[in-house]
Amino acid sequence: MIKLIASDMDGTLLDEHSQVPEETFELIHELRQHGVMFAASSGRRYETLRWFFGPVRDEMDYVCSIGSEVYAEGRMLDREVFSYQALVQLFHTCQEFDCLHMVEYDDKNTYLLDDLSTYVRELDKDLPNAQRVNDPVPPDVNIVKAAVCYDRPSDIMDMVYVLERELGDRLQFMPSGNRWIDVTPVGVSKATGMEMLLQYYGIHRDEVIAFGDSMNDYAMLRYVGHPYVMDNARYAVKQIAERVVPSNDKHGVQQVMREVLESL
Repeated sequence: MIKLIASDMDGTLLDEHSQVPEETFELIHELRQHGVMFAASSGRRYETLRWFFGPVRDEMDYVCSIGSEVYAEGRMLDREVFSYQALVQLFHTCQEFDCLHMVEYDDKNTYLLDDLSTYVRELDKDLPNAQRVNDPVPPDVNIVKAAVCYDRPSDIMDMVYVLERELGDRLQFMPSGNRWIDVTPVGVSKATGMEMLLQYYGIHRDEVIAFGDSMNDYAMLRYVGHPYVMDNARYAVKQIAERVVPSNDKHGVQQVMREVLESL
């Protein structure tokens, strides 16, 4: 029996207009009434995710900032913040490459380490409450998310390799879309966030379906018992899928949520 459904947001749960399809709210509510939990697993921050799911925001769980923050039943289970020195090293590395532009996020603000014009707005990288800073913010500011914008149209994997080669002992790097690279501390991922949820509820991995479409979903998809991947997913992610479901613009996640509900 499935006891938990987890889904990425952009390119997965959200439609082609980056909105939560209206049917999703009722599905989350009905599934929970039948004992099946739903979790949003995203690079977005907690308050942003709660805004997306307004009608059912208190009936679901959250793996936020690619696993840096985890909430179940309104309770924070875990929070990982970045090492200040690791972010300083990332900043100096980005300065060596004119195509790399670093961003830091705390709970409410976005800190841009370059001029706004150098950043490409894409998917969840909407840069809320953006502030231009000259150096990484002081260590008394808890940074829960970091990313690097790559402003060239060529293969982003070249720069992922560079960053891994330079800083892989402290940070992990995953492409997100065509112009952004998500950054997490080593040992933090959507999979570690999911592990926290499963421990909290006493759920086994074989009782979990997870949906994703990109490389920052890879660890989560490998972790759960039932990795479902979108038809619009990256090729590498499709290779590890138990099932490929219709694309996000065809509401593939919602179709499966309905299937699970009807099987209960």
